[in-house]
Amino acid sequence: MREIITMSCTECKRKNYATGKNKRNTPDRIELKKYCRFCRKHTGHKEEK
Repeated sequence: MREIITMSCTECKRKNYATGKNKRNTPDRIELKKYCRFCRKHTGHKEEK
């Protein structure tokens, strides 16, 4: 049930992180605050397909 997803920054739109999530527990797209090395600050990261 676990699926690998990529996370992209909401400010610079670059793909920074690859992580896994359980589709059964969280069927909708997730958004987390993570560090963006291109922006050099903590920003929101949304799930990409």
